[in-house]
Amino acid sequence: MTKLEQIEKFVSERDPPDLEAFSAWFEAFQAEKWDRRIESDVAAGKLDGLADKALSDFRAGKTRRL
Repeated sequence: MTKLEQIEKFVSERDPPDLEAFSAWFEAFQAEKWDRRIESDVAAGKLDGLADKALSDFRAGKTRRL
């Protein structure tokens, strides 16, 4: 059995309160990883082109109110 299969089995056997706690923890874990990735991409300038395009479109009136 692979590690992933072991994790899947372990998680699937949890009772509802433990599964709910695990789900909340995992969601927070993923959000933190996402935040670090975005911060890293921003620092590396990987989003500069997208920001420039968005600002250019805004200034040219190519946007609409949400």
